[in-house]
Amino acid sequence: MTTLSSADKQQLEALGISAQQVENQIVQFKNGFAFSDLIAPATIGKGIVRFNENEIKDLVRQFDEDKKYYDIIKFVPASGAASRMFKDLYAMKPDAVETFIKGIHDFAFFNDLKCQLKAKGKDIEEMLRNNEYQEIIDTLLNADGMNYGNLPKALLKFHKYGDSARLAMEEHLVEAAEYSNNGEVAKLHFTVSQEHLDIFKKIVNYVVPKYEKQFGIKYEISFSVQKPSTDTIAVDMNNEPFRDKDGKLVFRPGGHGALIQNLNDLHKEIIFIKNIDNVVPDRFKATTYEYKKVLGGYLFRLQQQQFEYLEMLDDGNVTNEELNEITAFAKDKLMIDIPDFFSTYNEIEKIDFLYGKLNRPMRVCGMVKNEGEPGGGPYFTRNSSDEISLQIVESSQIDHKNEKQETMFRSSTHFNPVDLVCATQDFKGNSFNLPDYVDPETGFISMKSKDGKDLKAMELPGLWNGAMADWITIFVEVPILTFNPVKTVNDLLRETHQG
Repeated sequence: MTTLSSADKQQLEALGISAQQVENQIVQFKNGFAFSDLIAPATIGKGIVRFNENEIKDLVRQFDEDKKYYDIIKFVPASGAASRMFKDLYAMKPDAVETFIKGIHDFAFFNDLKCQLKAKGKDIEEMLRNNEYQEIIDTLLNADGMNYGNLPKALLKFHKYGDSARLAMEEHLVEAAEYSNNGEVAKLHFTVSQEHLDIFKKIVNYVVPKYEKQFGIKYEISFSVQKPSTDTIAVDMNNEPFRDKDGKLVFRPGGHGALIQNLNDLHKEIIFIKNIDNVVPDRFKATTYEYKKVLGGYLFRLQQQQFEYLEMLDDGNVTNEELNEITAFAKDKLMIDIPDFFSTYNEIEKIDFLYGKLNRPMRVCGMVKNEGEPGGGPYFTRNSSDEISLQIVESSQIDHKNEKQETMFRSSTHFNPVDLVCATQDFKGNSFNLPDYVDPETGFISMKSKDGKDLKAMELPGLWNGAMADWITIFVEVPILTFNPVKTVNDLLRETHQG
């Protein structure tokens, strides 16, 4: 049992963290997290659905016709500074700097950079001729210039349109007008770092009228920050609470898995989830829209059938033939594992089992073909309760020393682009309490340092990994064009980010 001082307890109270939470996390540090138990990679026809052209058209039509009946919102994790995007420029790595300078005129922020330098009495073209790259880069990144190294990705100019440019956040506003609106109102929710909240709101309020006029709709935009109560305790190498120079307990953000709380607070019927940096200019958006509607239309279709069956199960007056029909739907369409012992159940037990499996949140996840090294991807896994289910698994969750698991991990044909549409209310219209569906055993421990000392940090189960482990999960193949992340600033030079 960890001994906490009165000052420690005051610190916990201010953060909204209980002593029991800290104790549980310290036990988890001591025990570690088990690796995922892969059963098989999900592939086309075995865990991943592929639609033909006619099916795609039909699902798009269904989405467009039915969306007015649903309360839809787009959820965009937009927390954190963009400093990692510029890591190689900060370090002045020759290859990164060369690529950046060579393509500098093609960045959407070039004119702003040019003006910023002009205000200092500098001519960017002359500086380029004189190889004054350090000052150009410093002006882009530092607070006395454009401050791009400290702003969130959402507030960086990503794409050029003639003489104007759009921020990453603006591209999400444009997308929302197409698929997260009911014909009158488009709803978005951004998770934002507390330090950026005011500037984020200010810029959103400035640009929204332009897009409302352009698309003839109203926007309903909300914000939240990652809750301090989801931070996790840091420990030293002996699994004792890590303390800073002033003796205070050190807590660290719990990773994107903490956002399950923010998602839960929305109480919306249908939630699209997409990362802030996965956007494209208008000329590539048609494919994005089409497959967002495919995912949404398929969710509508599955949920409508799911609710019909849940009504029947809730009523309890189900024939044997109907039970078989519901079982087949659960197994073949919702990818729910029906164990062998299910056949030994009597009618009441079968109804209870199916009701429990069907009455939970659902997500339809886009999966793209793996064209490079395998990353996080779709797999059948077995949990500690011996239940088999579809999960998105990251490399960090795999025991790479286990040859069988490593082979299975590397044989995945698809990976996860974070392209989800979620249904978070039950058939009676009540919101599920999403934290109830988290698998707490799927967190992750990493090594960090503070004040020159090593520490261990804990990340909560990832938002689309363990935080949704007990959801109904469906995987659908989507084209690679729908996945265009910006991990480094030079990614913005790729064709799919050039207007």
